[in-house]
Amino acid sequence: MNTLNIKDYIVFFIYFLVVTGYGLYVYRKKMKASVSASHDYFLAEGSLTWWAIGASLIASNISAEQFIGMSGSGFKMGLAIAAYEWMAAATLMIVAIFFIPVYLKNKIYTMPQFLQTRYNGTVAMIMAVFWLLLYVVVNLTSILYLGALAINSISGINTTLIMYVLSLFAIVITLGGMKVIGFTDVIQVLFLILGGLVTTYIALNLVSTHFGETGVINGFKIMSSQANDHFHMILKKDNPNFMDLPGLTVLVGGMWIVNLNYWGCNQYITQRALGADLKTARNGILFAAFIKLIMPIIVVLPGIAAYVLYQNGSFQTEMLQDGSVNPDKAYPVLLNLLPVGLKGLAFAALSAAIVASLAGKANSISTIFTLDIYKKHLNKGASELKLVKVGKVTVVIAMLLAVIIAPLMGIDKKGGFQYIQEYTGFVSPGIFAMFILGFFWKRTTSNAALFATIGGFAFSLFFKFIPGTINLAFLESYGFSKANEQGVFEIPFLDRMGFVFMICVLGMVLISLYENWKGIKPNALEIDKKLFKLNPSFAVGAIIVMGIIAALYTIYW
Repeated sequence: MNTLNIKDYIVFFIYFLVVTGYGLYVYRKKMKASVSASHDYFLAEGSLTWWAIGASLIASNISAEQFIGMSGSGFKMGLAIAAYEWMAAATLMIVAIFFIPVYLKNKIYTMPQFLQTRYNGTVAMIMAVFWLLLYVVVNLTSILYLGALAINSISGINTTLIMYVLSLFAIVITLGGMKVIGFTDVIQVLFLILGGLVTTYIALNLVSTHFGETGVINGFKIMSSQANDHFHMILKKDNPNFMDLPGLTVLVGGMWIVNLNYWGCNQYITQRALGADLKTARNGILFAAFIKLIMPIIVVLPGIAAYVLYQNGSFQTEMLQDGSVNPDKAYPVLLNLLPVGLKGLAFAALSAAIVASLAGKANSISTIFTLDIYKKHLNKGASELKLVKVGKVTVVIAMLLAVIIAPLMGIDKKGGFQYIQEYTGFVSPGIFAMFILGFFWKRTTSNAALFATIGGFAFSLFFKFIPGTINLAFLESYGFSKANEQGVFEIPFLDRMGFVFMICVLGMVLISLYENWKGIKPNALEIDKKLFKLNPSFAVGAIIVMGIIAALYTIYW
């Protein structure tokens, strides 16, 4: 039943009071300790602990697209979608070891600032505008809309009203600055994990009960036998979901580009660590990696449980939308089966994920616009107080834009998680090529970076649409392309990202070598090998993370 009991609202109200009360406490404490300095507002410089950084990374990352979209993918394709979570944990180790030291050493606070320092103002400005558009048009809209649909399905509250309330809550948190976001994210993550685990527990118990058994262990065993095809990490070419996760590409191809670009070259992710010292930043990232390892339990297993129950006669009408099964309904359907009180906890967990992610993204939008566009191009002499005011206004405008355009994007028609991956995938290869060569190859030039920026997007469009206009059937035997349901050949988007990345790197190398030969000297970063030296405790933690990932892939290959 898509309504909440008074006890559910009480649980949710407690969550609301705890988060806002703690946020107000942190804000007042911050105001006593410092004036409205822009670095303090945007980065919480030097004040976030390792556990706050780790929690904030997860809170910014996990939102409606995971709870709703990834659970839907669990219903549709199974455990294989967990690759995004487990490969992210491995990626975080690379970011902590190689990326963060470079940012901190060169005092980089925003991604456009890195591009200006390493390349030039033109590259930085193009990417600043692009990131603003991407964060508002793709990220904010999808989180708001998917979140509102999910909350509507369990509460019956009007979807538009939900979007405005979520936006307002996120704005209140965001206006307190990065320190308030970072520390309130700790509470958000506690609600997120606790409520998520409760939903998973209930889902596995439902499976047990349906088959005359009891307990979550039996539920998991039943799921493993009833949906054995949903417990493989590497999909074969004949799998109908191969286009989304094309076999070994998740281990050796495009999945690395997705994750390294997201976790290492992304303002609203790296921003959490850029205000800390190296040891604190690395420990926070390690903490986040351990949380990522358990996320599939919370966001994928419920989807598989819903699939098993659906295949055995349950939810026959609840899973339908416009006459066909909509996988994104899997998680909301399960939430509606939760008992009174626990449903309120799950409601709070979902709201926490949405609000925390919105706040993180809004803060990054504010940071990029204020520091990289307003301060550098519109008002170079702006005071610290003025910058903070502009940042706060930017937050409000970004949220209002997202609420207005979200219903127009057709997000629910594409599948939430795939919607985000598909659209960010058009630009990820070029951005990552520009960053990775900018980091580690001193000869990379600004024109090479421009090629990756514009050419990467152009080649992504080319590989997306060209296969459908010419006969590429012969490539299918090599795994490069696959016929979709309409019989048109297309390249899996993860493979497409791999191809575009290689083209961008090759183009950048050739352009840079030519310009080096012409006498052009690039703005190389200052990098010392000592930067990459690891603290023993971090090294042990990183080895444990990688060992767990290897074990999971071995068991569920």
